[in-house]
Amino acid sequence: MMEITIDLIDRGHIRTDLNHIIEGMAMGTAENPNPDTVMGEGPVYNLVIDHPEATILWDTGSHPAAGDGHWPAQLYAAFEHYDAHEHVLSDDLAAAGYALEEIDAVIQSHLHLDHAGGLHNFAGTDVPIYVHEAELKHAYYSANTDYGSDAYVAADFDHDLNWEIIHRESETHFSGIEFLHLPGHTPGLLGLQIELADETLLIAGDEAYMRQNYDEELPLGAGLLWDKRAWFESLRLLKDRERRHDALVVCGHDAGDAERLRKL
Repeated sequence: MMEITIDLIDRGHIRTDLNHIIEGMAMGTAENPNPDTVMGEGPVYNLVIDHPEATILWDTGSHPAAGDGHWPAQLYAAFEHYDAHEHVLSDDLAAAGYALEEIDAVIQSHLHLDHAGGLHNFAGTDVPIYVHEAELKHAYYSANTDYGSDAYVAADFDHDLNWEIIHRESETHFSGIEFLHLPGHTPGLLGLQIELADETLLIAGDEAYMRQNYDEELPLGAGLLWDKRAWFESLRLLKDRERRHDALVVCGHDAGDAERLRKL
C-alpha cells in the first residue's frame, strides 16, 4: 500500500439558490404558487495529495477577483463566492504548509469557474495539468460561443499550460490513484479513487455537490446538469465502487465532507 496523505486546502464559500443544487428544491403548487426560495452555501476546497511520486493539487478554486469583474456579474450574483478575494491560491497553500512551487502536478476535476480559477499560477511552467479530453473541448467551446455552459470563463484556462489529457473512462497515472470519468454535471468531470493506508477514498467532485445528491440520489438542478442520464450512470458507478471497496465517498461542496477530509 502506498503512503498517500491528503490535506484539505480551504478556498472559501459559495452562496446560491439551492434549486441549482437539488432539482425541484422549491416548487410552486396550487396552494403555494410562489414558494420562498432557499439560499444555501457550501465550501470551496482543493486537496494536496502527498504521494511518493509527486505532490499533487486537486483543483485550483476560484480566481480571487471573481467578485471584481473576473466572473460575469450575472453569474457572480447567482453563485456568490463572497470571500474569494480572501483566498489567493499561494496563500491558502502556505496556510496548509505547502509552497506553490512544491506542486508537481494538478488534477482538474473540471474547468468550471469555481474549480479552475487558479490555473494561471501554472502558466508557462512544465507542471502537468490533468484534465479529461471531453472537458477541455467543452470548456473552450462554451467559453467562446453562445452555446454550452455559462460556467466557464476563458480567462481561467486559456493560458500556456502543460495539458495532460485523460482520454479513457479510467486511467492511472500515479500508483494507488485511479482517475474516473464521471460525465453528467459536465461532459468531462473527473473523480478519483485513492488507496490510502487504511481505507479507500472516492472523491466524487461535483457529481454530487451535497450529500443529498449522493445519498438520496437527487440530481443537480437543470442549470448545473449537462446530461441527466449520464449523471445517474456516474452515480451508479460510484455507488458500486463504494460497495465493493467499502469506500469513503466525499462530495464536491458539502461542509460535512470537507470536515471528514480535514480529519484524514
